[in-house]
Amino acid sequence: TESATQRAGQSETERAHNTESTRQKEHDRESVTERARPRERVTERPRRRETAAEGDRGGGRARRRESAAEGERGRGRARQRESAAEGERGRGRARQRERAAEGERGRGRARQKASVTEKEGQRESATERESVTERERQRKRDRGRARQRERDRGRATERARQRESATERARQRERDRESATEKARQRKRDRESATEKARQRESDRERATERERQRESDRGRAT
Repeated sequence: TESATQRAGQSETERAHNTESTRQKEHDRESVTERARPRERVTERPRRRETAAEGDRGGGRARRRESAAEGERGRGRARQRESAAEGERGRGRARQRERAAEGERGRGRARQKASVTEKEGQRESATERESVTERERQRKRDRGRARQRERDRGRATERARQRESATERARQRERDRESATEKARQRKRDRESATEKARQRESDRERATERERQRESDRGRAT
């Protein structure tokens, strides 16, 4: 846009310059013609007064033409300055538009960067949420494994108690068997002792009977 505006301003300036140059060439030709006329009037002595008057009139016309040309040149320069100013204004507007476009592009880049930053932030937030979720899942898994280990320890302790209880029951059964054996032995000893006592009593009775017969025999012989 600025390049097109610059080219338009340059074209306008060039046209104004060409127009001014054309006018200047025309004025130069008229000046040359006007300067040639007095030399012709010098050769015409009889018409000196008329020529002088004509020259005055011609000089007036030349001055008027000069003034007109000068005014035209002034107007050309003014137009040129106006064209240059317009071109400058156009370039200023183009620069302004370019700055606005650049600002817009900058804002667009800023928005893009902000969007990228926002997306990155969203990704980071999603990653952070996923990380938090994963950590929470890991904590749950750890708590689950800890509870499982606790249950395993409880079951192992219970099995150990059961084994200890079984061992104790086995020991008790062994003690009971030993006690029963000892009781059986004691009963056998008691029976043997009772038998021995019974034999002793029988022997004592037999001895008593024998003593009684002996006393009877002794009394019979004495009689």
